[in-house]
Amino acid sequence: MMARPCLAFGRAVRSQILRRNIAILSPPVRGLPLRTPSRISMSPAITTVGRQARAFSSSLLRARPSGTVDEELHAKLEQEIAVEADLSEHEEMPESLKEFLEHSQFKLNDKPGMEEVELVRRFGDETIRVIFSIADLNAVDEKLDDPSLYEQEDIPATPEEMEASQKRTSGGEPRSAAAPEEDEQEYDEASEPAYPARLNITIEKSKSGALQVEAIAQDGMIIVENVHYHPSVELATAQTAEADWERRGRYVGPPFGNLDEDLQVLLERYLDERGINAALSLFVPDYIDYKEQKEYVSWLKNVKSFVQA
Repeated sequence: MMARPCLAFGRAVRSQILRRNIAILSPPVRGLPLRTPSRISMSPAITTVGRQARAFSSSLLRARPSGTVDEELHAKLEQEIAVEADLSEHEEMPESLKEFLEHSQFKLNDKPGMEEVELVRRFGDETIRVIFSIADLNAVDEKLDDPSLYEQEDIPATPEEMEASQKRTSGGEPRSAAAPEEDEQEYDEASEPAYPARLNITIEKSKSGALQVEAIAQDGMIIVENVHYHPSVELATAQTAEADWERRGRYVGPPFGNLDEDLQVLLERYLDERGINAALSLFVPDYIDYKEQKEYVSWLKNVKSFVQA
């Protein structure tokens, strides 16, 4: 931190000596502009000050502090990578995902290091794109930490239930020992929140524009939320601020649930014919799990390499 004052002092002293030498060596001539000599010899004292300042500054730049936590962090990252490597089920794509990609007409576009995944297929003269993100999984993990999701309100038993319970305890059929465990297991399965995955579906026609469908894949179902129409494919797909602003200003229609029920059914059948169906709804959450695990291991390795460098 002391290098800057020394350098500033050296520059100030040299500037004063420079102006003094100019006045001595080349006094100003009346009517002519003052010229600066091309080379000015510096005094030994000033040269020493400049050399000392440069040496001090260089020593500070070479002095690179060494972190005290680097080795511990590096060892912890190696440990985490080893733990994740033991999860052999995540090393290769699960058979269920391979089977979907082999039998469906969707082509998978998945770039390593990116959150979004794209499925693309052709249907006649249409191009269908389904985009989903592994960011949805992180959002679900945060919600699952809320204990209120697993709390059940105590509901008083009805008279019929109380009478049936008294009969079982007073001479009716004895309750099996395995029943409490079964009830607990059923409770756990029923109380576990379902995992929703948001889908951004675009159906494009080169001459007719595009339909954009906002939906959720959950419990083997496609839940449609909104259906938008765009007069051009460029407007529907362009990732620019201008296109986003124009999309926000367009009328997008009512929520899907407010449409006529017959119209809802026909739109759902329309999507089903194009592969937006239960098989896709099961594929997307499973692929998000698979990709998120891969990206996490890659992230651990990248951070380890950075700390080690």
